[in-house]
Amino acid sequence: MSDTKTYHEQTQIDNTLRLREVLKTLPPFAKDYFRAIEPRSSARTRINYAYDIRVFFHFLMENNPIYKNYTIEQFTPADLERLEPVDIEEYMEYLKVYKRDEELITNGEKGLSRKMSALRSFYNYYFKHQIITQNPTLLVDMPKLHEKAIIRLDADEVALLLDFVESAGSQLTGQALNYYLKTKDRDLAILTLLLGTGIRVSECVGLDINDVDFKNNGITVTRKGGNQMVVYFGSEVADALHNYMDGDRKVVTPLSGHENALFLSTQRKRMGIQAVENMVKKYARQVTPNKKITPHKLRSTYGTSLYKETGDIYLVADVLGHKDVNTTKKHYAAIDENRRRKAASAVKLRES
Repeated sequence: MSDTKTYHEQTQIDNTLRLREVLKTLPPFAKDYFRAIEPRSSARTRINYAYDIRVFFHFLMENNPIYKNYTIEQFTPADLERLEPVDIEEYMEYLKVYKRDEELITNGEKGLSRKMSALRSFYNYYFKHQIITQNPTLLVDMPKLHEKAIIRLDADEVALLLDFVESAGSQLTGQALNYYLKTKDRDLAILTLLLGTGIRVSECVGLDINDVDFKNNGITVTRKGGNQMVVYFGSEVADALHNYMDGDRKVVTPLSGHENALFLSTQRKRMGIQAVENMVKKYARQVTPNKKITPHKLRSTYGTSLYKETGDIYLVADVLGHKDVNTTKKHYAAIDENRRRKAASAVKLRES
């Protein structure tokens, strides 16, 4: 019997092995922290935290005279409590722009906040377990995140995007036309699915053929944390999926290990997240060049449309797979474009 792993099982294995490699580049005592947060975090989150914490130790070796001649293996928990709040503030300033392997790295508000959250969580573990008696991160204000307008497609732009994917071949010739014809139905199915269900791009690429249930018009997706959930879709999504699955997907022979994948690349392998992101950007820039549209923006488009149609923020949270409804409220309930647009004509500057 073939021991074929699902996309999510294989991703978990790959990420676990990758995390082990990253941990080799951190001080030995750091393994205790990552072992402790394992039950409440994904391997992907732990990898990101490991990279972020590694930046902190590199900062100390490069900028703090005490650690100038240190190697990463020499750091101990005692070094954490030796630092003052000013050292943490200097690190926060450093994070805005720094060099790593000749590459200039910058962090905006979101990146800065994540790296500082990783460091505070790291410190908290050793402080809570009384391994250190001082926690300077508690005495430093975390960076403030400013609200940004949610970028999404308007209703007419959604129609324009899907229409463009259907008709783009009329503008192409040669090799570009051949590639378009090979991927048109697949791309249209993916875009329609993302716009019609609001699933994450990772959930989309993880879909297997048997996850699609046309009898009930639902797909079984694996959410963050590994929970499975059925997300229902309408007739437009059903038509696009049927068209792809009964056509291009049926005639392709996938490579070994990719037989169950719903969406295949031209190399006959399961499509990856980056491939879907590139595809979305490719089509979207032709329709909305002034908006940077990504798969996540398509998710925002769906969430906004669903909230406007139903006014039910708990339904939106449930369908999008948000664990905390406050996350949904923050992103969608505060949006009321129609009401806001009324302000434009409410105040008269001159009497007509």
